[in-house]
Amino acid sequence: MMPASFPQYVTEAITGPMPDPPGLKLKKEGLTVKHPVVFVPGIVTGGLELWEGHQCAEGLFRKRLWGGTFGEVYKRPSCWVDHMSLDNETGLDPPGIRVRPVSGLVAADYFAAGYFVWAVLIANLARIGYEEKSMYMAAYDWRISFQNTEVRDQTLSRIKSNIELLVATNGGNKAVIIPHSMGVLYFLHFMKWVEAPAPMGGGGGPDWCSKHIKAVLNIGGPFLGVPKAIAGLFSAEARDIAVARAIAPGFLDNDLFRLQTLQHVMKMTRTWDSTMSMIPRGGETIWGGLDWSPEEGYLHTKRKQSTNSTDELTSQETNKTNVANYGRMISFGIDVAEANSSEIDIIDFRGAIKGLNVANTSCRDVWTEYHDMGVEGVRAVAEHKVYTADSILDLLQFVAPKMMARGSAHFSYGIADNLDDPKYEHYKYWSNPLETKLPNAPDMEIFSLYGVGLPTERAYVYKLSPYAECYIPFEIDPTADGGDEDSCLKDGVYTVDGDETVPVLSSGFMCAKGWRGKTRFNPSGIRTYIREYDHSPPANLLEGRGTQSGAHVDIMGNFALIEDVIRVAAGATGEDLGGDRVYSDIFKWSDKINLPL
Repeated sequence: MMPASFPQYVTEAITGPMPDPPGLKLKKEGLTVKHPVVFVPGIVTGGLELWEGHQCAEGLFRKRLWGGTFGEVYKRPSCWVDHMSLDNETGLDPPGIRVRPVSGLVAADYFAAGYFVWAVLIANLARIGYEEKSMYMAAYDWRISFQNTEVRDQTLSRIKSNIELLVATNGGNKAVIIPHSMGVLYFLHFMKWVEAPAPMGGGGGPDWCSKHIKAVLNIGGPFLGVPKAIAGLFSAEARDIAVARAIAPGFLDNDLFRLQTLQHVMKMTRTWDSTMSMIPRGGETIWGGLDWSPEEGYLHTKRKQSTNSTDELTSQETNKTNVANYGRMISFGIDVAEANSSEIDIIDFRGAIKGLNVANTSCRDVWTEYHDMGVEGVRAVAEHKVYTADSILDLLQFVAPKMMARGSAHFSYGIADNLDDPKYEHYKYWSNPLETKLPNAPDMEIFSLYGVGLPTERAYVYKLSPYAECYIPFEIDPTADGGDEDSCLKDGVYTVDGDETVPVLSSGFMCAKGWRGKTRFNPSGIRTYIREYDHSPPANLLEGRGTQSGAHVDIMGNFALIEDVIRVAAGATGEDLGGDRVYSDIFKWSDKINLPL
């Protein structure tokens, strides 16, 4: 991934010869186009453009508001926030504003100038003969709930027709689907929608997936949600300040915004229903409780080499002095995070009286539901002291009732007792792998491809902010620290193995155990494979974002991953790739999860 301005010979003099890009290597092996390929982008990576707006957006018709240069963020920040926000009651367009997904491969090839997302994969597929007629970017408005993309834009219907067209025009070869990040959940929703009867579904019938899809290669899939989503919804934090700090550092320091930036960001992101698709699913069964978690005893300093078989996994040594209670997703104070659970005096917050604050007129333009909680409500949240994956849902209901009311109409976070219960025919369950069955498609294959070896957010230590009217009353406590370099607690965040965004448990569990073999979640026994990519930072500055990265977005330029994807597109099966390739303890951790299969 050398900058093009360096002549090849200069580069090679500095770094030695670059390895052949995967597309070239596989072309030399004789691989060519076989299966049409469909890309499903994740949250944030797909471009959005303006089709109708207010006076302040004069001159921006069909210009990108999201992606590209983000120039408008700097020029007119409050106008930009207004246009990127959705209606707080409906989760759809506000009056007089229409922002729509950019279509075509350009929608998500580059997120911003020079920052590739799908571009490297597309270029490598092109080397073995792929072109527009055999590739399709399933762009959608990633801000709105999955079913609403159909209601407003008929996106699911378009994806269905486009896949049918691709298969028909590519010699009847079934499609290979490549979703990334939240696109993984969106495509789970699609597979249920396409086979469900109209009007709620696409009416494709029970064998549509079997007829049209060869394989689903999920990249960085947050199948069971991400703890980061809680920090984002609860206090607009997460270590990268939700999305904003990453995209536009200057945006946060703009004078107009300095005082209330986080509130503005939160006001905007809380109108995006899709963020609620990322709340952790499966409760304490998956994520652990006050006293246990599947990853208990994990040490980020000890890692093992890859193994292709699941029985020779070396377990990590447990170091009792440094056990993180990962099941406690939010603790108020480090003492609570580390205390024996019997010593924590949990005071229930659900009955607390919420009262309006006296002076909340000054901040009315920055709508966040914290204003409706009042001092008592805020204190009650802190006095409950500790929250597990079960109580997190109650916490979010309490601090953001409007947002959660919209969200729970579209998403669900439980585990099904009986998947044949007719209630599971409703679309709100379709993106939760623990409340749905995979399609009846015994010849299809499902892969989970994800990075490992990077510290990934798993639990948080919070504190009350000095309670000020316009400020969010809770923040991650940056002073909470584990003290030594072995500790997985830094700056108020407990980390575990993953790709910096999605913990291994969320990306790996379904393919390692929930869907492995014939289970109630996978009644036709679709074969599942796990392919992990151990993170290796770029060897030198000239290598850009690295050809061996395991990071959540940078993995899209990982040569080993691109090679796996191209081989499957050219006809390989999971067995041909060598089956599972695992570096983490995903099988060991999955064993600890007691889920009836």
